[in-house]
Amino acid sequence: MSAKTGVPAASITNTGVTAMSITPVVVRLKLSLLRNGLRQSAGRRAAYVASAVFVLLFAALQLLGLIALRGNAHATALAVLLVALLALGWTVMPLLFPGGDETLDPTRLVMLPLQPRPLVRALLTASLVGIGPLFTLCLLVGSVIAVAHGAAAYVTGVVAVVLGLLVCVALARAVAAANIRLLTSRRGRDLAVLSGLVIAVGAQVVNFGAQRLNSAGGLAELDALGDVLSWLPPASAIGAVHSVSEGSYGIGLTQLALSAAALAGLLALWSHHLTRLMTSPDGSTLQAAEPAARERRSSGLIGLLPAGRTGTVMERSLRYVWRDPKTKAAWVTSLAIGLIVPVFNALQGTGSIYFACFAAGMLGIQMYNQFGQDTSAFWMVAMTISSTRDAYVELRGRALALLLITLPYAALVTVLTTALLGDWPRLPEALGLSFALLGAMLATGAWTSARFPYSIPQEGYKNVAPGQAGLAWIAIFGGMVAAALLCAPVIALTIWLNVSADGNEWTWLLLPVGAAYGVLITMAGLRMAAPRTAGRLPEILAAVSKG
Repeated sequence: MSAKTGVPAASITNTGVTAMSITPVVVRLKLSLLRNGLRQSAGRRAAYVASAVFVLLFAALQLLGLIALRGNAHATALAVLLVALLALGWTVMPLLFPGGDETLDPTRLVMLPLQPRPLVRALLTASLVGIGPLFTLCLLVGSVIAVAHGAAAYVTGVVAVVLGLLVCVALARAVAAANIRLLTSRRGRDLAVLSGLVIAVGAQVVNFGAQRLNSAGGLAELDALGDVLSWLPPASAIGAVHSVSEGSYGIGLTQLALSAAALAGLLALWSHHLTRLMTSPDGSTLQAAEPAARERRSSGLIGLLPAGRTGTVMERSLRYVWRDPKTKAAWVTSLAIGLIVPVFNALQGTGSIYFACFAAGMLGIQMYNQFGQDTSAFWMVAMTISSTRDAYVELRGRALALLLITLPYAALVTVLTTALLGDWPRLPEALGLSFALLGAMLATGAWTSARFPYSIPQEGYKNVAPGQAGLAWIAIFGGMVAAALLCAPVIALTIWLNVSADGNEWTWLLLPVGAAYGVLITMAGLRMAAPRTAGRLPEILAAVSKG
């Protein structure tokens, strides 16, 4: 008897076990893992029950909504689109939440004497246990009811529901098996950190699509997309129900065959990856590569960085962006939101070219709390700062590393927003304002990094250590207000040129003026922050090492 799962060990380890005996054992294993997981704490049980109730209520509402669409001319397009989105969700969820289901990790079973194909059947059956499959089943049933007309269509619908559910589950399992080594590595944890961003961006895309539907004629806009998706599994199974309802039995059979072929292909792919996992060694069993092959080499963009302390600081900052999960998540979030706000508003017809400054503002925030990103490792940096000059070079290197990304990105977002709005005459002033804002945020970010440092916990999803929330609010929002005030001269010049009678002829001057102002204000901010950094090293180290 396994102490963790409550499943008899002999049932799994017997070399003569058959596929029929593996399946119930694996299903009991799934149930035991779920039951024992809920026993760990009352909070976990409450979270599971609350999420289950929410998902089931949402599934019931979806089911009722689809039933209400029965007879609507555009019900098929909507149902096909929903099933396609559902399949997309099953594809990405194992990548974003690899720890959500312990049975997704087939490496836990590689030491057992099991054949891949019987194991695939057993794991596929066990995968049908859970809230996700139940939600999928409700959505598929509602889609069939909304689309089916006639006895033949309902018979086809039964097959379509089974195929759709199995394709979704097999898709998730195949993706998880193909990427399990990645998901259990550091880069896999990076994906989990970024999952919230993917959900946020997806919500914005869905919101934008809903607004476009409301303004462009409703569900009729989905017909063309639905015609295409009805030939892509597993949405083709729902398309088959519609085809049979229309009397096109040959087309319906072809669409069902596409879903069945997709299921067979996914099962074969899953079995292939399971076989490879069970027979090939992973990195932990291979000898380490020769040290000479692992030596660090300066190549690519890193080789173009300046020599000395400035280049070293820039390289360290860029490696933080690429390797540290918290820093990477903050950067990707800023990059995404800085693009979404101006571009989506421009696409909706409610945008302004000045919204492009949002990109510079979001990326400029990354200059705040520079030393907190180092956490307790900041002591190694502090050991190299013995004068105001050292502190200035340190801050300058961090600012230059940030500019390598923010400057071209802010310019790109501004040009893209201008192209979408067709307001090319205002491009120079928008760029000038973006550069001035970026310079102001670099200046205030450097000063607040020295004056209001705070620690960023490396574990969990908190970005501020307990007891330092006030410092974070002062540093970020206070710095943003100060940056806006520093941009006042450029903003005032922009307003004056736009309201004056002949000022539009000179708005192009805002580009060089804004760029020069951004450079000057950045240099001034770095020089003001340098002596404070050099004089407060013990206080900064204590603050960023907390928690």
